[in-house]
Amino acid sequence: MDSKCGYVSIIGLPNAGKSTLLNLLLGQKLSITTNKPQTTRKKILGILSEENYQVIFQDTPGILNPEYLLQKKMLEFVHQAVKDADVILLLLDISAEPEGEKTFADETVKKVFQDKVWKKILILNKIDIADENLVNRLIKKYEAEGVFEKVIPVSALKGFNGDTVLSSILELLPAHPKFYPEDYISDAPEKFYVSEIIREKIFEQYKEEIPYSAEVVIESFKEQEGRKDVISATIIVERESQKPILIGKKGDALKKLGQAARAEIESFLDRPVFLELRVKVKEKWRSDPKLLRYFGYQADDE
Repeated sequence: MDSKCGYVSIIGLPNAGKSTLLNLLLGQKLSITTNKPQTTRKKILGILSEENYQVIFQDTPGILNPEYLLQKKMLEFVHQAVKDADVILLLLDISAEPEGEKTFADETVKKVFQDKVWKKILILNKIDIADENLVNRLIKKYEAEGVFEKVIPVSALKGFNGDTVLSSILELLPAHPKFYPEDYISDAPEKFYVSEIIREKIFEQYKEEIPYSAEVVIESFKEQEGRKDVISATIIVERESQKPILIGKKGDALKKLGQAARAEIESFLDRPVFLELRVKVKEKWRSDPKLLRYFGYQADDE
């Protein structure tokens, strides 16, 4: 078999840098990133194809203790990604780990990998802002324990050691024909990434609960040859009091959001678009099973 191919799932705590690492390994921005935790809500598939291999990355929501139904659904995406994986990248934000205590990696190995066999790589991320001595001590600790096939220090944000991560993945992937055509970068339609870009801009522009209470639905996506694509999107919030915050005085906040989102959408699609945004209220949508299903929050095997 000349070709290697397999699924690589990236898991970790919220804000550990999973989406940033995915984008680094793909060599392009596919998964949205912000400095706020819980930005990623669904499983994001990113496909890297070369002549002799195809790596199918699965970016996942951050592992947390769910407080409401949406977070429970997000955790189901993580479990499914682990189940489907040929290789698991366990991402540890080393800058946030107190020395001398049980790390997230310790607890995850105990809870997730107990009595199960996966090929695992431990990624010590954010070494650019971590203590160098701590980095070296943790590398020695996890290498000595022998739980992980590799322990790799990286800075996903700075682009450090991404090539080492990729070469280590390729060593562990099974020999297999490619699952997807070589020009595929994902299995999701363009409108999914358009909705994700709008969500990213909501996270960047608004504070407190607004980003976490907002969902984006693409109502229509019309491609027009020789003219701008026309995209109509609705931003769903949970309470009436959140609607005027999103819209702003005389619509200024929503206009600013639309301008930022449109610019990035055009960059992503590589063509001009007309973007129309509306805001609607769906009370307690994050705890409504029917609405969550409509918004796409269910694992593939549900």
